Amino acid sequence: MFSLGEIGEQLKDVSRKPVGVSFAGQSLVLDLAKDALQVVEAIKACPCLEYLDLEGNTLGTPAAEAIAEALKEKGTPLKKALWKDMFTGRLKTEIPKALEYLGTALCTAGSQLTELDLSDNAFGPIGILGLANFLASSPCYTLQELKLNNNGLGISGAKILAKALDSCYENSSKEGTPLALKVLIVGRNRLENDGAQALASVFERFKTLEEVVMQQNGIYHVGISAIAQGLSANPNLRVLNLNDNTIGLKGAKALAKVLPNFRGLEELNLGDCLLKTKGALILAEALEIHGNHTSLRYLDLSNNELRVDAGNAIAKAMHDKTLLTNLQLDGNCFGTEGRESLKQILTKLGKIDALFPLDEDYTEDEEEEDDDDNEDEQSENDESDNEDEASDKDNKERDSAAQSTVVTVAEFIKSPIGEKLLLLQDDNIQAFVDYAMNLTKQSNKTVELKYIEELLRITMKVSALCGSGYINVRIKAESLSDALYAKLFSYAIENDKISNLNNALLVNLGLIKSEDKTNGRIDWNLEGCFKALEKITQRDYFLPQTRSMLKVFLEKPMKTSRANVIDPFQESKTALKSVLDNIHIT
Repeated sequence: MFSLGEIGEQLKDVSRKPVGVSFAGQSLVLDLAKDALQVVEAIKACPCLEYLDLEGNTLGTPAAEAIAEALKEKGTPLKKALWKDMFTGRLKTEIPKALEYLGTALCTAGSQLTELDLSDNAFGPIGILGLANFLASSPCYTLQELKLNNNGLGISGAKILAKALDSCYENSSKEGTPLALKVLIVGRNRLENDGAQALASVFERFKTLEEVVMQQNGIYHVGISAIAQGLSANPNLRVLNLNDNTIGLKGAKALAKVLPNFRGLEELNLGDCLLKTKGALILAEALEIHGNHTSLRYLDLSNNELRVDAGNAIAKAMHDKTLLTNLQLDGNCFGTEGRESLKQILTKLGKIDALFPLDEDYTEDEEEEDDDDNEDEQSENDESDNEDEASDKDNKERDSAAQSTVVTVAEFIKSPIGEKLLLLQDDNIQAFVDYAMNLTKQSNKTVELKYIEELLRITMKVSALCGSGYINVRIKAESLSDALYAKLFSYAIENDKISNLNNALLVNLGLIKSEDKTNGRIDWNLEGCFKALEKITQRDYFLPQTRSMLKVFLEKPMKTSRANVIDPFQESKTALKSVLDNIHIT
């Protein structure tokens, strides 16, 4: 027997909006208990506290303790703890205690969380120590979404997190309801291979994951293989984002092996992962199997040095993807004919509307042969305890073997890729300066203005590589970027052109449009540029007024004529703004 009345009440409960408290984006500085009074009062006044959103404020330990006291009383119905970007400017030693207060309060209240978001809090491994006990406790037994994006966890933090999640699974299983985590977001955390392997071991236990985001973590094929193996036990996976790691041929083989497990896959983001042609061909073969991935809506294989064969294979693999709306293949090496061939295939399949513009093509700048075969020979000791160091060593040896080709600054600027940066004859900044000055002499503009414009564009192309998945490329790019920015500020100060430099910086970061229509388009990776500025803005030569200006424009939303378009660099901008906020407060 069933009751229509009961069903009606259940439907009514599902359709109603959740009740809670939000102070999101109010930039409140809550140092002491008295500063948190308005938050405390709002919590106490809420009839049924189902969510608490404190994003974009900054919480000191005494304030956290005061809020925790209110949660002990009112936190029982809490489902969503939305605590993103909540510790700006706080000492790393403060954050663990604040998290401990909040976690203990929810334990006391008997909360049963479904979502915990602590993204964009740069608390590092120390912070995760304050969170670990809470993650293993009863309020998290019901957790479905855990978001720890851009927390600076590192390898040690990842291992602590993995252990805490494992404990949560064990403890919840003993209570008869095993942790059924669906969403795990841990991007931009410098996890590397060891951190990825630690988390992957927990993936195998869950079997419930639906969305996993681990972009920009410096993970090589060993870590990717571990992730693939761990995720293979999660057949309901819908979203996988491994953007800006180094997957290569071996990693592609590992992913291709498990892709058939994910019949309901909707989004696959492997952009900027150095797949190259052979890696993409293997993935295309897995994706092409009829009926296997008919729910696929989004596929990103951009910036992977793919050639025509790979592009055509990927296009053909879309034959049964009836829901496909977003296919990203820009920044590869298809050439004019290759791009036309790709479009023709997609047109015949009725999928051309899904293809995003192919504005960037590096065909002329790449070598004729991929070096995927070299990758297979890179490391025979994948079981090494320190695979990251081995991978980096292999990359350096490969680069060293190519030293017979010396790259000039002009050649690098024409094709600003990691390999060519490593092959620059030396780190002589004067060579960059001379190149910029030669370009200046060819212009009718004022020497000072043109020189700043040219040297800054060069600096952008170098700093774009600060987001590379290869550590040796990042190190060199960071060093050169630092020196080039120092030259720029020195020149601007000497020639009274600070406002011109500031304006040019905003233009080259895509934060404002240039009034000069002759300026070239931005053809560098802005994510790397923003990443470089996280360190450079802390240098003594970086002017306070430039920092203030950057903060203002980073807070402005991206203007676009297309509806529902998310700013692709929002995470990078948020990370840089967090650094600037810390400089301002301290």
